Formats: sequence, structure tokens, C-alpha cells
Amino acid sequence: MALPAPLPVSLEDKYTLERGRVYLTGIQALVRLPLMQRWLDQARGLNTAGFISGYRGSPLGGLDQNLWRAKKYLAENHIKFEPGLNEDLAMTSIWGSQQLNLYPGAKYDGVFAMWYGKGPGVDRTLDVMKHGNTAGTSKHGGVLICAGDDHGAASSTLPHQSDHNFISAMVPVLFPANTQETLDYGIFGWAMSRYSGCWVALKCVSENVEASASVAVDPERYDFKLPNTFEMPPGGLNIRWPDSFWDQEARLQKHKVYAALAFTRSNKINRIVIDSPKPRLGIITSGKAYLDVRQALQDLGIDERLAAEIGLRVYKVGMVWPLEREGAREFAHGLEEVIVVEEKRAILENQLKEQLYNWNEAARPRVVGKFDENQQWLLPAGGELSNTVVAKALATRILKFYDSPAMRERMNFLEAKEKAIAAKKPDLVRIPYFCSGCPHNTSTKVPEGSRATAGIGCHTLAIFMNRNTATFTHMGGEGTPWIGQAPFTNEKHIFANIGDGTYYHSGLLAIRACVAANVNIT
Repeated sequence: MALPAPLPVSLEDKYTLERGRVYLTGIQALVRLPLMQRWLDQARGLNTAGFISGYRGSPLGGLDQNLWRAKKYLAENHIKFEPGLNEDLAMTSIWGSQQLNLYPGAKYDGVFAMWYGKGPGVDRTLDVMKHGNTAGTSKHGGVLICAGDDHGAASSTLPHQSDHNFISAMVPVLFPANTQETLDYGIFGWAMSRYSGCWVALKCVSENVEASASVAVDPERYDFKLPNTFEMPPGGLNIRWPDSFWDQEARLQKHKVYAALAFTRSNKINRIVIDSPKPRLGIITSGKAYLDVRQALQDLGIDERLAAEIGLRVYKVGMVWPLEREGAREFAHGLEEVIVVEEKRAILENQLKEQLYNWNEAARPRVVGKFDENQQWLLPAGGELSNTVVAKALATRILKFYDSPAMRERMNFLEAKEKAIAAKKPDLVRIPYFCSGCPHNTSTKVPEGSRATAGIGCHTLAIFMNRNTATFTHMGGEGTPWIGQAPFTNEKHIFANIGDGTYYHSGLLAIRACVAANVNIT
């Protein structure tokens, strides 16, 4: 289906249209989110404010620029944008926004807050995240953590999957599949955060934030149902003071996560999107992988009629952790096999197996995902999934249930196309290099007989050049590996490159560490 013709894209249209549809990128949807939350609160008689802080990085590198462009509209709606010195200080500011109403003098009923950063920033903030999530959110506040996950390491030193850090901090994780869901899940996330007292994560991969679409933006679309099956403990689940460490832990472990699960079930954020009269084979998926599944089914020639004939059922999960048990079991009921399609390491697959383990053994389906029943790779954990990889995996399993010559023919076509593309890869490799006139052209050259190490930044490209530069560190660790080498080598001195942004972010501490250790480094 073709996209509707785009609406005018002036700044005013993007940020002030309150009804109907508007054409937005994923980044612009994140800018619009706090405006929509403010409008929703006003309509319900709440005088709230918004606070946004974080640190730029792929795939959210342009978010701060768009927030600055929208400064007028944010200010008019009592939303403050204050970029962080680094990610963990930004998140500590977010934590502070939830403490507003613990003190006298508050001008608002609460502050809804949004943090943004890329995968390494999520890693860096884990300590703050655990503290803030355990402390909780304010009744009319809420926290949304927007994590820019670079699954393919397109602009990172490592591929990133932030889910496991969020799980470690017991932060529920939402994974939108498109621009519309970025808006919908964002508003849902704040509502669930207020109800459960949990901070809530929103996975933002490049396929979402860099895409654009015509989306529904009417705030009146949102009317979330409060659970009628969850018993709220005395005193509720929101932040309070005084509050001991043990009381906070008990509230998180015994109540808050289960409140988030109940809220998710009441509002059906996980749902069956394809079903059959006699289902036999199920697919459970989420986020970008859901789009890969839909494209793969189309590539295999599986339409609604054929899906019903095969006995196919597809379950789209909006909250990937924690996985809501009753919905998962309803999906699995009557199936012979479930295929879990997800990127990177298994999250849904492990949870689904756990949810089905103590279930009725006679009704429990076989579950495959990263591996098949013979422990052979089915959907790899490394790199990124593509619709062709997904199509091949699905066809392998579907053909066990429904032998179709037409599907085999389509699979042969896809495999031939994949081989043809692989065979045409040029032998020449384009090596990244500094732009003409860039200061790095001279600053990264080292004296003869010397060597340098790299860190995070454009200067890292010197690794690929003939400049005697090798190895690198995470952001803010530049030079400190030498502290662990200097006492044990005959080498007397090395150079380390560090960028201005990194120096401001955290690199000053690395310099101080080298001074304190009394190592010879420039």
C-alpha cells in the first residue's frame, strides 16, 4: 500500500498540529511525544511539565538538534530540554525530576521525563538506572528511557543490544516497529511508568528513528485501562521519602514489575495479528524483526488465505521484557511449534520457554529460535537479521507442516538472488579517511619510532591509516590502558588521542588517572 501524500513539513506543522495525521520521522516523533503528553495531562486537569536530558549518539544523533529547533514549542508547553554533560549525569537529572514533589515549592503536579542515548550510554548509566528505577516515579511524572541500539555496529565500536542491561535493572522494555508505534508506545510507556512506579525503556533502532511515515497524532486516541486484576499495595508504588533500601527493593521485586505486567495485559500491547481456524505453527516476534517477518511472509507468497491453510498464527510483542504470561500462553495454545524471530541474543525465546515450562505438558508446543531442535543455528545472534534470512528460516519450518512447490520455488529464487548479490561484491575496499583540511590529518601523525592509541571519535580513523596507531578504548578511557602496561615493558612512552567532546564528557578523568599513576604518556 502506498503511503499517503505527505503533509506540509514546516516546523509549525510538525509540532503544533493537534488533530488528524502528520508526516514525521522517528526522531520527530520523539520530539512530539512530550508535547502530546502535556496535552493529554491538560485535558485531564493535570498541570504537568516535561524534562528531557541525554547524550547524543547513533541512532539518536539528531535528536538534540530537533529539540533545539522545537525550543519555542517545548517552552510554550512547559517542557525543558537540558543536554547532559554525559549520559549518567543526564540520567541522574532525570531521577531528580521524579523527586520534585517530595519537597515544598513544586510548581507542577509532576514532571514526565525522557532520557536518550546510544547503547554504550545505556551501559554507562546502569548504576543510576538501578537506583532511579528502584526509587520509583512520581504519581503524575513517569520516566521513558530512549535507547539507541546499533545492532549492526554501523557507527559504534561494538554492536549493541541494551535489553539485558534493562533486565538487570528490572526496567520494562518496549520495542516499537515503526514511527506510529514510537508515538503510541511512548505515551503508553509514561502511563505504565506512572501506574507501576517503574522506569520504562523504549528501544530506538535506526530502522525506526530514521524512517518517516504519516502517523495519527490525536491525543484523544489514548485511553488506557487500569488493571482490575492487580491489587495495589498500601501506599501505592510511586516514589516517596523517607524510604529505606529494603522497602524499595521489596516494592520493586514484589509489586512494581507485576503492576507493569498487569497494565500491559489490560491494554493488549502484545497481540495476535494473524490467526487461523486451526492453528498449528506460531511465530512470536517484536520490533524491527516483526517487519522482517511480514516481508518474509510476503516474499514466500503467504497471504491471508494461505496462512489459514498452513495453520499460521503470529504474535506481535510490544513489551519484550517482562513477557506477559497469560497472553503468551493464549498464543501458544493449540500450536505444535513456535518459531521465535528476534534480533541479537535471545530475550523472547528464553522467557517463552520459561512461561511454558510449568504449563500443561500435553499442550506445550516445541519452541525454536536461535537454534533448531538439533542445536543447529536457525536465526543467528550476531549481526542483523534481514527479511531473506528470516524467510529462509520460516520456510524451513513451514515446509515441515505444509509442503508447497510454489514456496520452494520462491525460496530458490531468494537464495539465488542472495548468492548473486554476494558474488558481485567488489574487491576494492573504501578505507575511511579524514576530510580535506581536517586537523586530524596532522594531529594523528606520531614521531618516528613512537606509537599511539585511539579512543572514540573521528581520530579513530588513524587506526586504518599508516600512522602507527593501534587499539582503542571506550569513551573516556583514552590512555588508561597504558597504566596497566607501563610497569611491565621496556617501552618508555606512548601517545594517546582524545577528542574535545570526549574530554568534556569524561576524558579529563582518564588524564588525571595517568597523572596519578605517574606514567609517561602524551
